[in-house]
Amino acid sequence: MSLKTLILAVYGGYLVLLSLITLCSYWADKVKAQNNSWRIPEKALLLMSIIGGAYGGFVAMLIFRHKTKSEHWYFRAINILGIILHTALIICVALVFPIPETILF
Repeated sequence: MSLKTLILAVYGGYLVLLSLITLCSYWADKVKAQNNSWRIPEKALLLMSIIGGAYGGFVAMLIFRHKTKSEHWYFRAINILGIILHTALIICVALVFPIPETILF
């Protein structure tokens, strides 16, 4: 396995895991909103989306219809921005940046 393949596999795993956590967090917040109980702070949901969970956040918005009103436009913007950012990073690592096969310590 090459170093580039390893980096992409680890990063892909990170994105999948964080997207699942983000999706579950949006779902939990939706349930809490319906039950009028303590909510997950918007800052936490947005942070999870921007650091790698945007795929899960965007899917959760569509499936659970959560944070989709016009007053929450920034949720859609942050999730789309996160998707663009992390997809571009994957493309850059995969296609653009050469990674040497050996690392000198």
